[in-house]
Amino acid sequence: MSSISTDEVARVAALARIALTEEEIERFSHELAVVADAVAAVSEVATPDIPATSHPIPLTNVMREDEVVPCLDPAEFLAQAPASEDGKFLVPQILGEEA
Repeated sequence: MSSISTDEVARVAALARIALTEEEIERFSHELAVVADAVAAVSEVATPDIPATSHPIPLTNVMREDEVVPCLDPAEFLAQAPASEDGKFLVPQILGEEA
């Protein structure tokens, strides 16, 4: 188990201008040692033959190829609208502005 002393925690806190109590220094010393041990454990299994990755599962592109497909006839869907004009949907004016 790695050891991060309370003096080191107090020194870093002083450099960062963070006021810590003695209890906080003790607690952070223990917690940082646990984190350092976890990093060391990961470093032991990370050998050069294992490539670095940001995800445990390889990501794949889920996009498909663009394909041109026939679209709806504009006259057909405009016929379904309550009102249309010049090949566009005609909707009520909501802002009261002059066109």
